[in-house]
Amino acid sequence: MKIFPAIDIKDKKCVRLVKGDFDNKTEYKMSPFEQAEKYKDHGFKNLHIVDLDGALTGKTINLGIIQDIVYKFNLKVEIGGGIRNLDSIQKYIDVGVDKVILGSAAIKDKDFLKKACEKFPNKIALGLDAKKGYLSVSGWKENSNQSTMDYLKEVNDYGVSRLIYTDINRDGMKQSPNFDETSKVAEKSNCPVIISGGVSSLEDIKIAKTLQNIEGIIVGKAIYDGDIQLEELVKEDA
Repeated sequence: MKIFPAIDIKDKKCVRLVKGDFDNKTEYKMSPFEQAEKYKDHGFKNLHIVDLDGALTGKTINLGIIQDIVYKFNLKVEIGGGIRNLDSIQKYIDVGVDKVILGSAAIKDKDFLKKACEKFPNKIALGLDAKKGYLSVSGWKENSNQSTMDYLKEVNDYGVSRLIYTDINRDGMKQSPNFDETSKVAEKSNCPVIISGGVSSLEDIKIAKTLQNIEGIIVGKAIYDGDIQLEELVKEDA
């Protein structure tokens, strides 16, 4: 089970949003670089980064910060947030990012996802953000009217290397992930799944370890708020 500590970047700061709401955010004192250094010092090997500026603009605004993190700490970074074209994917891969997460753009345009998987084999992760079984897009502001399972069936053979499943209603709420829905997704998915949204305790990690086709779990707000200690969390990282 891989543990992915999370860093969300907005205006060069670490932030956490509640249910993806930009008006409901907490800013933290540590810079993204300092936070990544802290994770590295504790022994973590993987890192989940969301560029919230990128999500709003569709540009690789924080590419320099991400490049510094990859180069200095040699962490396996997965990056998401407003990645809408092959050029942006190339930029991230050129600075050494391990996986590039495609979300809204891949849901709106399945052909884009297919081309990305063909051009960048083993580098594309698919981010599926769902609310009550239906996918949301554009920073969770729009419901796509597409069921998670129907969409997954259509793209399952494209060659995605990793799937990140987030229950929006759990994100930032520390109420435990939606394990039931995640298990259904993992059962159908041709690639391993990362659990995202709502992790509140080490008990959630232990439950995740019992599920099939789960590669890892993302932990964000529970770290920042001190509910989970990094010294304990890293012991679950394999």
